Amino acid sequence: MIDTVFRSEDAPASERFERWRELIDRSRANEATSVHVDDFRAELRVLELGPVTVWRSSFSPAHFRRSARRVRQSDTEVYHLSLLTEGELTQSHERGGSAAIGAGGLLVDASWQACEALASASPSGPAADGEPGVVAGVGVDLPKSLLPLPQGQVDRLLGRELSVRDGTGALLADFLCGLHRHAGTLRPADAPRLGTVTADLVSAFFAHALEAEGALPPESRHEVLVRRIRTFIRQNLPDPELTPGVVAAAHHISVSHLHRVFTRRSRGETVAAWIRSQRLEKARDDLANPSLRALPVHAVGARWGLPRPSDFTRAFRTAYGLAPSEYRRQALGEHAGDS
Repeated sequence: MIDTVFRSEDAPASERFERWRELIDRSRANEATSVHVDDFRAELRVLELGPVTVWRSSFSPAHFRRSARRVRQSDTEVYHLSLLTEGELTQSHERGGSAAIGAGGLLVDASWQACEALASASPSGPAADGEPGVVAGVGVDLPKSLLPLPQGQVDRLLGRELSVRDGTGALLADFLCGLHRHAGTLRPADAPRLGTVTADLVSAFFAHALEAEGALPPESRHEVLVRRIRTFIRQNLPDPELTPGVVAAAHHISVSHLHRVFTRRSRGETVAAWIRSQRLEKARDDLANPSLRALPVHAVGARWGLPRPSDFTRAFRTAYGLAPSEYRRQALGEHAGDS
């Protein structure tokens, strides 16, 4: 996995825009211009996950153009996804489609179609430091060959505003943003698997937008289902009644199907074991939080769906080798006699 990081402040002011433009041009074949060339600010992190590229960038407002000539010079067939987290983006395609999005929106374009895009800062005004605002987002470059959906269907999404605020869109956005939050801990061996997961989530997102979920292969559907299950569990950890049966019912599947799909993607870990481990991790974080020092240990357990103090203590000791109270004292640097 190649992790390319660019920060404009690391380059001479006269070279910042050109260096950033060259990095963007490698994957998107765009001709970029900006009225902020002399004071251009940008950060860019590129993760190459096998044939899939995921990048995160923030930059001064800019204009992008992929001309018909550039298209003819390129032999790649790649879908480009642009998820905006800050600012505004307007995109126009050669066939006439256009769309404008703000933060939380997503646009798709294709390497074999000419297009233009204008990325501008939020109209709320300049940044707090007096500098012009920036545009920020996450991009995915995905070979057309990795999608199990017909090109004719996927091309219907070009030039359309797509939301990632809920459903499969939210799963995709959370995954992409999480990749970059944890980029420093990823290993080269993780790249192929992460690239496959990215392709599965994009496929499910497209299929949902096209109402064509039935066209997805079982493996892609299962990947998305497990991610939905994990999100549901995380959101409901405080509920002591959260069980595999409740999880299965919420997703309209049998408990046996839940276990079969989940354990296949969790290295044999059961749903119940994963619920317990997530609760204990949350409780461990709370015990080490100085602002929650006054919260009794048993209340910490109850806060995360473990209302019986004896069960909480036993499970915590099994997982971490210490009783919750001992762990808190060590984490907060307290002595045994401290209150």
